[in-house]
Amino acid sequence: MKDKIQSNNSLRLQLYDSIIFLTLVLVIFAYYRGGGALDTRGIIEQSLLCLLFIGSFRYFGKIYHQVWRYGGIKCYIRLIMVDSTAFLLYMFVEYNIPIQKISFVKMLAFFSVFTLSTLSMRMCYRYAYKYGSQNTKLGVALRWAIDFMSGGQVSTEPDANHSKIKTAIIGAGQIGVELAEDLWTNPNAQYIPRCFIDNDPKKVGRDIHGILVYEESEATFEMLHKHHIQEVVFAVPNMDNDKKKELYGYYKQAGFKVQIFDYPDFHSPGKRQIRDFSIEDLLFRKPIECMDPKVKEYYRNKVILITGGGGSIGSELCRQIAKMEPKQLIILDVYENTTYDIQQELISKHKNLDIQIEISSITDKESLDKVFNQYKPEIVIHAAAHKHVPLMEKNVIEAVKNNVFGTLNVVDTCEKYKVQRFMMVSTDKAVNPTNVMGATKRLCEMIVQAYSRKENVKYSATRFGNVLGSAGSVIPLFKRQIAAGGPITVTDKRIIRYFMTIPEASQLVLTSGAIAQNGELFVLDMGNPIKIWDLAQNMVKLSGQDVEIIETGLRPGEKLYEELLVKKDSLQKTENNLIFIEKEYPITIGELYAKLEILKEAIETNNDSFVKDILHKILPTYKDPKIINQQLNN
Repeated sequence: MKDKIQSNNSLRLQLYDSIIFLTLVLVIFAYYRGGGALDTRGIIEQSLLCLLFIGSFRYFGKIYHQVWRYGGIKCYIRLIMVDSTAFLLYMFVEYNIPIQKISFVKMLAFFSVFTLSTLSMRMCYRYAYKYGSQNTKLGVALRWAIDFMSGGQVSTEPDANHSKIKTAIIGAGQIGVELAEDLWTNPNAQYIPRCFIDNDPKKVGRDIHGILVYEESEATFEMLHKHHIQEVVFAVPNMDNDKKKELYGYYKQAGFKVQIFDYPDFHSPGKRQIRDFSIEDLLFRKPIECMDPKVKEYYRNKVILITGGGGSIGSELCRQIAKMEPKQLIILDVYENTTYDIQQELISKHKNLDIQIEISSITDKESLDKVFNQYKPEIVIHAAAHKHVPLMEKNVIEAVKNNVFGTLNVVDTCEKYKVQRFMMVSTDKAVNPTNVMGATKRLCEMIVQAYSRKENVKYSATRFGNVLGSAGSVIPLFKRQIAAGGPITVTDKRIIRYFMTIPEASQLVLTSGAIAQNGELFVLDMGNPIKIWDLAQNMVKLSGQDVEIIETGLRPGEKLYEELLVKKDSLQKTENNLIFIEKEYPITIGELYAKLEILKEAIETNNDSFVKDILHKILPTYKDPKIINQQLNN
């Protein structure tokens, strides 16, 4: 049945082309005959020869196999090229056979008019098909034209769009217009565009493909309801974040569903789609791109080992490194399930990548020695750590063993095997820490900086804030609580945090590590902090559910505000304007060992409270959270 319809449509197009051809023959050749150029025999000879060449070339050029209601510029160019080739060959044959001749200019005029006429017919048909679904007088006329030209086989029913979602598109630029065209062209699209909203004075008040462009101030709720708008779609990728936040709140509050159009490009590959706002979108901050070709070149053809490579940050570091064509990637982690997952993902995406998996703990120095001896890594990226603040408050000894002495094991092994570069993943919680996790990470930074004095290995550490989507992030917790019907638990309404995505955090580590000289403590300009309470409210709005948000009180070791990572007046700039260097003076190796010896003896008591007291003693910046929160609140 499908082949029969396609065959009928092809024959119908050929018939329309033939009618146009014969009409032009009668008009143009009659004019020539009247001027004495051709007699009746000459008209017939020239007509048959033209029809032979045009018909055969269009047939073998598969012009009649194209679905013209979806035709685009490629289809039109193809038709022009086929007809141009037919014309040139026709003139060659016509010149060499014994028939009445016609001038080159007159024949060129005939072919040109014929090609333009058939093109015009197809363009009108495509326009009628695209916009015949509108419930207007023009739409009715266009549907009649479609039915007439297609024999009633591809008619668009006038009520077909009643079930589609009526949409207002924010942005009448290239991306917004392409979205509208896609929705009109695709008969299976769930959406139908009703209007554009744009502030460009060159577009406001005009229409694009029959769709009116309204100024933002004109797009009142009354006007949108008049157009039966159900959803609003953002199609402006570079919109200012504050403006996006304002518009999102405006339309969401009015009861419209608000969507976003993903339009991938070379820098952000992906799939074109209309989707819900994600929580990352609701932070209304532009993703930071801090990688450049020089950084990527640094990692190419290197043997790279990543500790904690199966974790949230570690696995993303593996993904980023895998794109840079390393000589070998060694993923070391104590947890086999997550490590297996990233291994399988990388194998499927990077067929030629040499990936090695080592299940080992950084607290096991002999195991580390075996791994380093086997692979001889040139670069070590240290992401392995216990990071969950409340859990580490209860498990102080485990936090110290893994974070502090595990890091010491890794740097000692790097020294032994003469690794070129060591990069440590740190945290903003190491800045004037108020919890065990932050205190242990600050000690790790001190280890890295002290060892940089040996000048055998280039050391660096990189701090960043909370990471969206990581295992310890509040967002997965909020999602689970919403799915369970609530309530969402926020420890304190006043809490604010800096946020970044996992790819951003990973790029920061890799970029700072590549530009490090030795001993730097890198920090990132992370923009403005986010209130956790506002984040919870946005997630509730996003879910469309009525979920309660409650305060539960600050957890042990929790700060109200993470202190600013970037105080540009006191930080040293780097060649990357998003990355700065904290001015920290490293302690000596002797001073470091003295502190660690005290801490080691404390661990042997197997008393968590005592170990926490010793952490306070050897790390003067480690303060009671109540004192710090009181100071910050004032």
